[in-house]
Amino acid sequence: MNITEIRVHLCDEDKLKAFATVTFDNCFVVRNMKIISGNKGLILCMPSRRLEDGTYKDIAHPITVEFRKILEDQVLAHYAMEVKKSAKTGA
Repeated sequence: MNITEIRVHLCDEDKLKAFATVTFDNCFVVRNMKIISGNKGLILCMPSRRLEDGTYKDIAHPITVEFRKILEDQVLAHYAMEVKKSAKTGA
């Protein structure tokens, strides 16, 4: 499975830094991944839903640690490019 497109939409909030949309093999898309500022740096959070008990459960997520790392590295690289581009344009 290949990541064929990553779109990052920056947010101007304290912890929530951006939303990401990732397309796989030009045929499957996952929306509403969140880039969050955590205690140890940026974290990629999978789309989730709130359960009746107030906890959250991922709707879609990587199964292997290896693929999670690949996905996180690529999305965070795109995030860094968007931040840099935004800083240049003053947006």
